[in-house]
This record gives sequence, C-alpha cells and structure tokens, in this order.
Amino acid sequence: MKIGIPKEIKNQEMRVAMTPEGVARLTAAGHVVCVEQAAGEGSGFSDAEYQAAGAKIVSADQAWASDLVVKVKEPQPTEYDYLNGQIVFTYFHLSGVDKALTLALLKKNVTAIAYETLEDENGHLPALAPMSAVAGNMSVLMGNYFLARFNQGRGVLLAQVLGEKSGKVLVVGDGIVGQHAARVALALGAKVTIAGLNKTKFQALAEKDLAGANFLLSTPENIALCTQESDLVVGAVLIKGTRAPKVVSEDMIRQMQPGAVVVDVSIDQGGCIETSRPTSHADPVFVKHDVVHYCVTNMPGAYPRTSTIALTRVTLAYIELLANEGVEAFLKTPNLRQAINVYQGRIVYKAVAEDLALMDNYQAL
Repeated sequence: MKIGIPKEIKNQEMRVAMTPEGVARLTAAGHVVCVEQAAGEGSGFSDAEYQAAGAKIVSADQAWASDLVVKVKEPQPTEYDYLNGQIVFTYFHLSGVDKALTLALLKKNVTAIAYETLEDENGHLPALAPMSAVAGNMSVLMGNYFLARFNQGRGVLLAQVLGEKSGKVLVVGDGIVGQHAARVALALGAKVTIAGLNKTKFQALAEKDLAGANFLLSTPENIALCTQESDLVVGAVLIKGTRAPKVVSEDMIRQMQPGAVVVDVSIDQGGCIETSRPTSHADPVFVKHDVVHYCVTNMPGAYPRTSTIALTRVTLAYIELLANEGVEAFLKTPNLRQAINVYQGRIVYKAVAEDLALMDNYQAL
C-alpha cells in the first residue's frame, strides 16, 4: 500500500504522524511510505532520517495522493482539495468542528478513521489516551503561567511556598486528562479538588498518586460553589465521540474571581465550559467576564517531540493493520469499527450525524 505522511499545517502544529522507526517497519513489509518534505522537522526528525528508513521525500500533492493518508490533526480547509477517496487516519473530532469538513469528506468519498473513537477490546480509547495525558499535564502548567499578573491573571502562583500550599485548582472530570492535571497540580503544591461522578474510583486513585486531592460530586450546585473560590478550573470532560456537555455555565464564570483562569481541554469536542471558543498557540487566551480562557485546540502540539513519540507508539500497530489488510480489517472487528466515522459517502458514526444535524447522511455500518 502507498502511505502518505503530510506535513501538518494547523497553527503551530509541529507533530508528525509517523517516526522514522515506523517508516522502517512499513517499508520492510513492502509498503511505500511518502513523507512530505520537512514533515518531521518540528518534532526533531529530519528528511535524511526518513530517507534512511526507506521513505520517499515528496511534495504535499504526492503525499496526499496515497491509498492511506496518516495525519495528526483534521484536514484544514486548504487541504480539502487533496481529498479524493483515500483512507485518512487522524484526529478528526468531527462533532466539535465546523460541519464543512464532514461535508467535504462525504463529497470526496473519503474513508475517515478517527483516532478519538478507536476502541480497544475493553472499550478504552488507546489513541486518545497519550494526547489526553499530555494535555492534562499541560493544562496546569498553562494555567499557572496565565495566572501571572502580567498575563492578566490574578497573581496567584500554584506552588508550595515554605511549606504552605498556594492556589486552588478545580479539575472537572476524572478521566486521563483530569488525573494528569490533578497530579501536576498536587506536585506543584496547590490545593486540588476533583469533580467526578464516581467516589469509589476517586478513592482508588487517592490511594496511589492523587493523595491529598479532595473529591467533589460533579453536580451543577457543587461546581458552581467550587468555581467561585478556584484560581484555576480545568475542564476535562469527555463523552466518547460526541460533543462535550457544558458543565461549567456562563453564570458560573461570571461568579469567578477576576483574573482566575479556565483551561478547557475538551475544546476539541466543542468545549465543556459555556464561554469557551477555540484558540490557537499563536493567540491562546481571551478574557471574558474578567476570567482568562485558554482553549487551544491542539494543546499537545506545543511539545511535539514528546507528543509524536507517545502517539506513534500507539497508532503504528493500527497503521500496519490498515496497510496490510485495508479498511476491511476495521470493518470486521467491532471495536475497531467504532473508529470509522465516514465511509462510502455516508456518516457511519451516529453521534457525529446527530451533533452536526446531518442525520439524513447517516447510515449504520
């Protein structure tokens, strides 16, 4: 199979969908791998390394003219013209982006396979997990930075200062993002509260590396009270494949302390904070109701080498499966079938069709 690795063009996106190690494995199996020139430079992988591993260094047109195109982020509007019946394997987050992308995928008969809805045998999301971990770690670091007074923050440092805890952090959500965010906040020395729906799960986590965190049952009333006194709120809510629920309302934001910070890690899926809107690494924050909002849609792109290595450790096996057996390998396996969002000109992932009001274009596999 001919496999294309385009250079990512989203704002400040420096990750790449395959390392030279992955290229070597695929070419050794007889596949042709076409890597766009300079695709790996942002992650520290040179064209020479890819060539040594067996890749062909090509133009964007040539990379996209492949049977299987592997990316990190969803195709951008300027890339829609490259779509032409290929299999595209990437993070799509279709429920959280403008429906123009989905319509382009339908029109161009693309088989869209999404990292974020790929399930393992236990119903977990293996391709989402590594980037969720990176984003969770980042959320507190970014929040701490924008709490600085020169960044319009309220001037509270999340840290331990001579044995005293400084700063209050509320993490809404206890999945991978939430756990990593809470771990970093605790390590810095902040007072940490995790809002979740399962106290038993929290207690098991608290016995390990989240000792010292407080549990809050995630109800609107409890979140409203806790946001009022928090310096940083991390939105870390995920519902598989569908738009994130708005668990932090605009009224809650109005009641927060001036200069407090919110980091909405759920923004790829539309955001779980009502006042959120997508931002970029070039312009990462905005202020609304005197609260600083950080809503970057590709947070892990800030640390591309770490993120690329973590992501490709997971995705390579699935890329090999697609290269060796085609999309049929996913169609015949129930958990892998969940990754297919668009197929043969139809939306086949129901939540996407519902969220985008495109049920007329939906057909179950």
